[in-house]
Order: sequence, then C-alpha cells, then structure tokens
Amino acid sequence: MRLTRHSDYALRVLLFLGAARGDLVTIGAIADRFAISRNHLMKVVNRLGAHGFVETVRGKHGGIRLAMAPEALTIGDLLRRTEEDFALAQCFTDGDGRCRIEGNCAVRAVLGEALGAFFAVLDRYTLADLLYNRGDLAADLALDEVVIPIREV
Repeated sequence: MRLTRHSDYALRVLLFLGAARGDLVTIGAIADRFAISRNHLMKVVNRLGAHGFVETVRGKHGGIRLAMAPEALTIGDLLRRTEEDFALAQCFTDGDGRCRIEGNCAVRAVLGEALGAFFAVLDRYTLADLLYNRGDLAADLALDEVVIPIREV
C-alpha cells in the first residue's frame, strides 16, 4: 500500500504550518521549501481547508495557518479525508468483477483486519506527535524567512 502524492503533500503542509506555530505562511513558501508545484499544492490546501484543517486569510498580507490545535488533528483522520480509497484488493471495490471464490475466501477478512490495524495506529498519533522536533523543523524549513508578520491595525 502506498499513500498518494496528495496525502504526502497534505502531511507536508500540516507539518510546515505546525512548525510555524500559528503564523501565516504562503502556499508559495511551502511549495518552494518542498520543491512542489504551486498549482498542485493549491489543490491540496483547498481540500485541507474544506475539511477544516487549515484556515486561509485573503489579501495582501494573507496566507494559511492551522485551523485547529495540532493535538486535535489525528493522522488517521487526515488520511481518511485525503485518500480516495483504501481498496487493498479488487474484492474491496464495488464493481462488476465478482470473484469466483468470494463466498469461501478469507483474504478479504484478513486484509480488512490489517487495514483496521493500520488505522488504529494512525488514530493514536496526532500532528502534535509529529511536531516533537518543531524547532528543528522550523530551522530546516527556514521559517524565519517566510512567516508573514501580523500587522496591527
């Protein structure tokens, strides 16, 4: 099993924003730091926003930031919302290709149990757990160069 690029990028965005500690950053800054297409990253951020993971601020001094505390965001929930499906075998899909031994085969049950275990582990971890080295991540990403200062009005 392999996560899609979309989920990979979603994790990177959330790590970046978590390392930024609530400060606004631009999609362009994230794209530059990870060498990711800005257009592709915009789609990822849009989806993260639609699911309530990130907040976007429009305007000249706009950007994005986490919309929730890192402790409230489980990795399992994130992946359930960013992956299209978790069909480990054809028998998991709803299609016309019924398997000849479907009624007597234990493969689906075993793979289903494995998938459940996969999510049980991911549900135990939050974004905060992945940010245990937040200061090192901020340094690696040179966040001091890309954080948008909050302007007093």
